Amino acid sequence: MSGFRGWPRRAIEFFEGLEADNSRDYWQAHKPVYDADVRAPMEALVAALEPEYGPAVLFRPYRDVRFSADKTPYKTQVAAVLGDTGDGAYYVQLSADGLMTGAGLHVMTPDQVARLRAAIDDERTGTALEGIVDELAGAGFEVGGEPLRTAPRGYGKDHPRIGLLRYRSCFMLRRHAPGGWLQRAAAADTVRADWSAARPLVGWLREHVGRVAPRER
Repeated sequence: MSGFRGWPRRAIEFFEGLEADNSRDYWQAHKPVYDADVRAPMEALVAALEPEYGPAVLFRPYRDVRFSADKTPYKTQVAAVLGDTGDGAYYVQLSADGLMTGAGLHVMTPDQVARLRAAIDDERTGTALEGIVDELAGAGFEVGGEPLRTAPRGYGKDHPRIGLLRYRSCFMLRRHAPGGWLQRAAAADTVRADWSAARPLVGWLREHVGRVAPRER
């Protein structure tokens, strides 16, 4: 596979069209554009990033509509995740809105949430996470975690890190508007820079939250 050279303008146009007409007819008529100008550049990008960030998984373009009221069949983005999704991974997505990067743990099991809160409650490890989050937010990243509306059971509303304690997961996102820069190989440097900034967050999660606890037999 050739190296990553950016996404042609046709990639953004493909998703603009798909948002306007999310139908099998549109998909079939434009699938060659998807294969050549959307998926192939994403494959080239993750191939370049895998040596540093771990194996990649590209998401399928088809939506699972079995339990959804929204029956549109196709996702309006192409995305991939690199690394270990069990204890901290890296995410990249292209859509009509541009490029989005992410990192962290987007979904946690109850035992992971319990370890997350215990580590946040601890003065040393909780303060460390607070510093990481503040630095990311100050650099323009969104940091979230599907927060509860109130304090979790066992923690007071006046806890100095109550905002973090309300998290049920922990991840960062950064959005980049579409433009000519996406058509160049240097777009990969934007992904690398964002993921490099997110390394302390992923490292903290891997150390203090870790993987799902194995089930007892």
